[in-house]
Amino acid sequence: MLYATPKLDAEDRRVLDEVDGFYAAFRRATDGSQPREWIGGVRNRLIAGAIQGSNTIEGFTVDRSTASAVVTGSPVSANVPEESKQAVLGYRNVLTWVMRSSEMEFFEYSETLLSVLPFIMTRTEKKSPGLYRRSGIMVTGEDPLVPVYVGPDADRVPGLMRELVDWLNHGDLDAPLLVRAAMAHLNLVSIHPWRDGNGRMSRCVQTLVIARGGRLAPEFCSIEEWLGGHEINTFGYYQALGETQQGTFQSDRSAHGWVRFCLRAHHIQAQVVGRRLEYGHQVWLAMAETVQRRGFKERIVSALYAAAYDQLRREVLQQEEGLSRDQAVRDIRMLEHAGLIKAVGYGPTLYYVAAGEAKDAAAAIADSLTAPAREPYDRR
Repeated sequence: MLYATPKLDAEDRRVLDEVDGFYAAFRRATDGSQPREWIGGVRNRLIAGAIQGSNTIEGFTVDRSTASAVVTGSPVSANVPEESKQAVLGYRNVLTWVMRSSEMEFFEYSETLLSVLPFIMTRTEKKSPGLYRRSGIMVTGEDPLVPVYVGPDADRVPGLMRELVDWLNHGDLDAPLLVRAAMAHLNLVSIHPWRDGNGRMSRCVQTLVIARGGRLAPEFCSIEEWLGGHEINTFGYYQALGETQQGTFQSDRSAHGWVRFCLRAHHIQAQVVGRRLEYGHQVWLAMAETVQRRGFKERIVSALYAAAYDQLRREVLQQEEGLSRDQAVRDIRMLEHAGLIKAVGYGPTLYYVAAGEAKDAAAAIADSLTAPAREPYDRR
């Protein structure tokens, strides 16, 4: 038996309504009815955050620059440990597929699907990825001798996974999407069906359920970045799981606390996404004003925006703007000579960030938008 979807109270529904309000605003900002050249940078930053956050929870820590490089398919620094590199590359591949899944009319959850994804994600044969474990499993904390969670016996895993797949296809379809996604996460991580990758896959499946809901691009709704972005959030994540599971697979326990934790995470992350969208819009306008004032070609705006919002890479600029290599190099050199960007690194991992007045303008916009998150369950 799986954990049952809990009944929501009035406070939960209010928080859900507020999150839906955020998502409606995001949809209006990204609907494509008007030019939105700056949206791509925001999307990439959110995807990079999800990759970085989910892998950080598992100890595969990479910096923001590396995560951004992974999203755009750019080379990764040789200083990044191979294990971390493979982890973020694998997660990028799965997350890319997840984000396209809403377009798949033939889509259906299956045990095969849920076994293929961890194989792609973990990118190693070391722990039989995708194959159900054949022995017991324990999750340990700081003390390896003291388990914080013991999964169900291995002989129960196939039956529980069949039940989970049936629920994903047919169960609680009238429940709010974010609640279904939270329950998919809880049940998969509690079954712990594989020897490795259970946490990452459970977070990914939560995002997959949201993607299949089709209300909004999943990168605007995922909480993976929030869960792994700060230690206190990760601590709260494990605490919420621990309070629900109480150390073992006890599916008769209430999952209300877990769902409430996830709704809070969605609300706070949505606040951040809203500010990122506004930041992207304002930075684009500021860079466009700088380009116009200096008499540069209009296409230079996208290059300067990339450097100011996240990072500018020659090969990405060349591809996205349909430029020749020489054109992209000339544009970048012109911005360097103007003191608006500066190089970071060298060789294949070289990228550029804003400098001078472009950096100052972006920093001023960031300062104007920076604010503490509002607690959704505290209306004081």
